[in-house]
Parts: sequence; structure tokens; C-alpha cells
Amino acid sequence: MELKFEVFGRIEKPVSEVFDAVYNPDKLSGYFTTGGASAPLDEGATVTWDFADFPGAFPVTVRKVDRDHLIVFEWPSDDGEGTTQVRIEFEPLDERSTMVRIAEGSWRATQDGLDRSYGNCMGWTQMIACMKVYLEH
Repeated sequence: MELKFEVFGRIEKPVSEVFDAVYNPDKLSGYFTTGGASAPLDEGATVTWDFADFPGAFPVTVRKVDRDHLIVFEWPSDDGEGTTQVRIEFEPLDERSTMVRIAEGSWRATQDGLDRSYGNCMGWTQMIACMKVYLEH
């Protein structure tokens, strides 16, 4: 059994604006990385993300970037037992709206891994909701 999930949401903004809201550290810090993001999500870079409600910086290693389409990164699983991979896809629905899909996977197939995956699923769902409000209002 592989522990993974996908969440998605529609944002009423063009794909370039939605992509930039994740890629750009100043924008990302406005609604998600409330403790700050250290740098843009450039392919090959390792940046840090801080969250006001989770003290300490998280290293984010960017594996792939396809502007306005895809960001793939890895970060430590919160059990200290390796990493998980996050895949954020941006699909233009028309010139004014975008579907964002976030998938994360590769937790250990244990009850603890399942519980941790649920926590991250909740976090990514909240991220999409906050991004929607940030960009649309």
C-alpha cells in the first residue's frame, strides 16, 4: 500500500498568476508560508519555508519546474524517516481560471504514516483555500 493523496481547487485567475503565487516567495508568504519563504522555487534549488504555527524552517528541494504547468519538490517527512514528494500542477481552464492539483506521497505504510499523511492533506487543502482567497479577493 502506498500512502499518497491529491487535492485540487479552481481559482478564478489566469494560470500565470496562480503559478506565481506558489513560485514567488513574497506571494507565498502572504497566505501560506506565514513565517517566510527564503527564495523562488527554481529547479535544483533548496529553499526554506517557515510556518508561524510550526516553528522551525523546512528545507524544500525543488526537483522540477515547468513554468505555468508544474512544480515538483521533496521535503522531509515529519517523522524524520525520509522525504515525501509534492507535485503541484496548474491547468488553465480558460483565460481567466486555473485548476490547481497538489499530490503528495511516499509516507511509510504504518498507522503513524497514515496519520501524518492526513495532516498534510489537510494542510494542502487549506493552502489551496487560502490561495484562492489571496488571489481572488
